[in-house]
Amino acid sequence: MSWFEALILGLVQGLTEFLPVSSSAHLRLTAVFAGWEDPGAAFTAVTQIGTETAVLIYFRKDIARIVSAWFRSLYDGRARRDPDARMGWLVIVGSIPIGVLGLTLKDQIEGPFRDLRLIATTLIVLGVVLGVADRLAARDASSGRHRAMRERKSLDHLSVRDGLLYGMAQAMALVPGVSRSGATISGGLFMGYSREAAARYSFLLAIPAVLASGLFELTEIGEGHVSWGPTLLATGLAFLVAYAVIAWFMRFISTKSFMPFVVYRILLGLLILGLVATGAVSPHAGESVG
Repeated sequence: MSWFEALILGLVQGLTEFLPVSSSAHLRLTAVFAGWEDPGAAFTAVTQIGTETAVLIYFRKDIARIVSAWFRSLYDGRARRDPDARMGWLVIVGSIPIGVLGLTLKDQIEGPFRDLRLIATTLIVLGVVLGVADRLAARDASSGRHRAMRERKSLDHLSVRDGLLYGMAQAMALVPGVSRSGATISGGLFMGYSREAAARYSFLLAIPAVLASGLFELTEIGEGHVSWGPTLLATGLAFLVAYAVIAWFMRFISTKSFMPFVVYRILLGLLILGLVATGAVSPHAGESVG
């Protein structure tokens, strides 16, 4: 991997990690359209350490409260009633599905799941799912002549059941094209949470899974065509860009719908399927690195 490739891929990672469009799919597609080798699952996982560092800094006050309350709850029974301590436990519970499936499906994640046909299909299908979930949220937020506005849930309503369902939705993002934020936000909207609550929990829930995945894949860097220098450059750029994207995205969803992302996902998926069907692009393009 050249320094220029790392520069572009780092920017793509930072731009797409927290938008519901799938950063892993966009890293794969950027390499395909540029004629580069697939950067691979390990490169994706390690650069995500940069984006998650942006989350840690952006939500540092929330995270500090949650971590502090969670540690107190280990030895103080009264502290377990603290909403922040409860959130800490629910983040742990919600991280179980992706942890188990990530280890179980490691070979598939690094191989068959990177087929462009599968990526295109998941872009389209999860785009439709996000669109339906967003329409339900919009309907609840508006009142009509014969229907009162329905209040959506905040994170204070989060239960163990909902935490696990969020976690199962997040685990779907092991397949490139799904999108971690897209899947968890869709799951939250279907469970009746507000856009802001779903997005906030999505960001918090991703921290343990993404950091663990990135650290686990560190040993893979340096093998094949992906070396340490370009990877560190991409990770640093991903951090800088992701921080700005988080700030923008949290403001965006407070007043806007997810429909622009839905349309983009569907059109991109159809484009990929069309290119593969006409033979313009191989579904396994650039996969020589494994």
